[in-house]
Amino acid sequence: MTMVRYLGWLLAVLLVAGQGWAQDPAANYPSRPVRWVIPFTPGASNDIIGRLVAGKLSEAMGQQFIIDNRPGAGGIVGAETVARANPDGYTLLLTNPGPSVNTILLRKNLSYGMNDFTPIVWIGYTPFYVFTSLSFPPRSVKELVDYAKANPGKVAWASSGVGSSPHIALAVFQLATGINVTHVPYKGTVQPLIDMVGGQIQVLSTTTLSAEAQIKAGRIRMLAVAAKKRTAVMPHIPTLEEQGIRNAEAIVWFGMSAPAKTPRPIMDKLNREVNKALQLADVRQRLDQLGLEVEGGTAEKFDAFIKSEAARLTVLIKSGAVQVE
Repeated sequence: MTMVRYLGWLLAVLLVAGQGWAQDPAANYPSRPVRWVIPFTPGASNDIIGRLVAGKLSEAMGQQFIIDNRPGAGGIVGAETVARANPDGYTLLLTNPGPSVNTILLRKNLSYGMNDFTPIVWIGYTPFYVFTSLSFPPRSVKELVDYAKANPGKVAWASSGVGSSPHIALAVFQLATGINVTHVPYKGTVQPLIDMVGGQIQVLSTTTLSAEAQIKAGRIRMLAVAAKKRTAVMPHIPTLEEQGIRNAEAIVWFGMSAPAKTPRPIMDKLNREVNKALQLADVRQRLDQLGLEVEGGTAEKFDAFIKSEAARLTVLIKSGAVQVE
């Protein structure tokens, strides 16, 4: 082959490859670090899960997946950041019910909506537990309900923000029991746990992921799990139904989403890699320890689940259990 023919052949190969890269935006993705926005404070369940998965994605995909904590307004601050981002796969959202469903349905004047995000993969879910301060007199859910009814509005029940999953869990609990408590919204879960240890907050619905350090130190009391059955991670903790409270189950779920119009090949690549990470033995072991039920699966599966959660919350809003601001 002459040099001229060789150069012509090489140019043709490069042109074809270039066309392939142009047609497949995932071919060279990621070519730089990826920002994964977590709309809550470091140390909360979202943060723990995100950092675990991000580390595996960095190893598998050859670029750093950098966690960017953007707390505030029940997850709105972080969600707005992602909704406004370029849909190129380099800005992602650690999705949970708060910023992606609850606040959208509960607040009238948001700068974003559900159509501003595209679901990539459902990571998993975990039930809420009812925790109380050690200085709070009730030692059971029945005693908690009786105390709240005898002292209407005097029990301080915290959440990680208006429209957050703990806020919805509280609303469901109030609907099931008829109690009247004072909702105290925070910007995350870390500070209310600290305040609970100090006695400023009496009750909080959160996960064993977020409360792990306080549980191990014995600084807070667990009264119940808001699930249909006892969990493997806390088998000694009774359910709400075992203690006479029906229809008060509450979970928090986690996933990865991106700005709307993110190219499908990039979404598919991220979906495959997250699913692979969720099957790694050390990841499964850690998530099992934290009580997370792993889901994984397709983007369509996650999208259908999010829509079902939105429908469930709409029913609660229409019933008056959750107030629209």
